[in-house]
Amino acid sequence: MKSFLKSVLFWLSIFCVSPLIIPFLLTSEKTIIISDVKRWQELLGWQNRMILIQLLALLKEAQQFRNIYYFRLFNGNFLGKILMYLLKIIYRECPYFFLDSSCNIGSGLFIQHGFSTIIMADLGDNCWVNQQVTIGYKDKTGRPKIGNNVRITAGAKVIGNIKIGDNVTIGANAVVTKDVPDNCVVVGIPAYIIKRDGVKVREEL
Repeated sequence: MKSFLKSVLFWLSIFCVSPLIIPFLLTSEKTIIISDVKRWQELLGWQNRMILIQLLALLKEAQQFRNIYYFRLFNGNFLGKILMYLLKIIYRECPYFFLDSSCNIGSGLFIQHGFSTIIMADLGDNCWVNQQVTIGYKDKTGRPKIGNNVRITAGAKVIGNIKIGDNVTIGANAVVTKDVPDNCVVVGIPAYIIKRDGVKVREEL
């Protein structure tokens, strides 16, 4: 009986957000949205479902994902973008996660918690950003360019016209204002390298 009620509640919740599937069916950004859904499913450990059901479940349960979904629609064709603006009136974005519309974002961006998180930068594929993270401008010279498979953990600041390489982890509360090479772990204020290519080191940026 309990599992039956749980199933009924799940399908009712899916029905409540079902209009959000319409712009997906019309947008030119289907492929990258599907990649986002699969990435979130993997990292959240959710069971496999049809992609449309999984998309709606994320839009209902993970409000930060809704911001990413709207970002993808905004960067798609005209019809999907117009429907996005209409649906945002009813299905609101997560108010404490800001993703600037001018960003170039690769597939599979995962936001964990996302409270007080700001992204004004270009990110590669399969990046992971935690809560209270700021990624953006220091001055008018430019903003960060983030590589693939980069994880930026809670409270970190990545600011200025800098480049973060592929497969980088930025530790909690680190302040990064200089380029970071590939395959590194950085921590501290100001940030420094504590691991490069899997080997423990102590190097300044």
